Amino acid sequence: MGRVLVVNSGSSSVKYRLLEGDERLASGTVERIGEPGSPVPDHEAALKLIGAELAGRGLGIDSPELTAVGHRVVHGGVTFTEPTLITDEVVGKIEELIPLAPLHNPAGLAGIEAVRRLRPDLPQVAVFDTAFHATIPPAAAAYAIDRELAERWKIRRYGFHGTSHAYVSREAARLAGTPSAGVIVLHLGNGASASAVSGGRCVDTSMGMTPLEGLVMGTRSGDVDPGALLYLARTAGMSPEEIDTLLNRRSGLLGLCGDNDMRAVQERLAAGDPAAELAMSVYCHRLRKYVGAYYAVLGSVDVIAFTGGVGENSAPVRERALTGLERLGIVLDPGRNARGERTISADDSPVRVAVIPTDEELEIAHQTLEVVARHR
Repeated sequence: MGRVLVVNSGSSSVKYRLLEGDERLASGTVERIGEPGSPVPDHEAALKLIGAELAGRGLGIDSPELTAVGHRVVHGGVTFTEPTLITDEVVGKIEELIPLAPLHNPAGLAGIEAVRRLRPDLPQVAVFDTAFHATIPPAAAAYAIDRELAERWKIRRYGFHGTSHAYVSREAARLAGTPSAGVIVLHLGNGASASAVSGGRCVDTSMGMTPLEGLVMGTRSGDVDPGALLYLARTAGMSPEEIDTLLNRRSGLLGLCGDNDMRAVQERLAAGDPAAELAMSVYCHRLRKYVGAYYAVLGSVDVIAFTGGVGENSAPVRERALTGLERLGIVLDPGRNARGERTISADDSPVRVAVIPTDEELEIAHQTLEVVARHR
């Protein structure tokens, strides 16, 4: 099956998982990379710590059993539409995409370069968050702005959370018993996104050029009228940096009620807090709107799949998001939903509703092995 180390490098952290087939051999996180007082000055030091941890368990990075390393890279633009074996040329092209993901792609590159220095003989594969959404048609990908301007500056819908949507949509199709299934995936965590998948191919997704568009999230606004931002710039005198902070860090659930954790929102809701009620109502209204829109995009739906920390654990969110859609053939079983069973729809519901835990690391490992096998 092959042993794969999956590396997810953030700006100040590195998450890792070592897998052999579907078996998790080890996992962990190195945090506070490069922060004042941290004993971990950079990503190479973090990877060395991970190597030492694995070596202590007989699973070191230098072990001959290690087949490859798979790296999560956030943005592949239109350049990378599938997992890709890493070469000097590929690294250069990922660097060229930094303006599209200035916070994320440099961190991914730092992890790639650190492993390349530690194990230059080992195949490495970049798995891009955007790649699964590369199949969306021009009608869904294009924004209705000046075409030449959009092409020059690479402005279009890219979508994110692609490894999660790929994994969950495939599991949902298995539940439906057909690879041609129409699936709506709702990935709900602190970041949240929806996708419409037909026959294993993504045909629409809620996140856009950046992860800011679409659903209400923990601290991100999701969809907002661009005119409101121009108004804030002209009338409130807000700078682009201030608007960026507002939309990405002070909006979403946090902006509506002061809490970005859905568990806290639900506790306050139970206590009768009106701000929490507003936050939950807006959050679920947006979800329901996207479910209806993607039902129309697909034409017919076999499975609606909830995943992510909120999607997998919040029965109230699942209930509110789908209430009133019975005429579309979406009928929940309240008991199953409360228990968080795999299938939470009623037996007579034409559309199956499922709770499917995501596994992005496993998806990255499988895609990594497929790429390595093709290049042998």
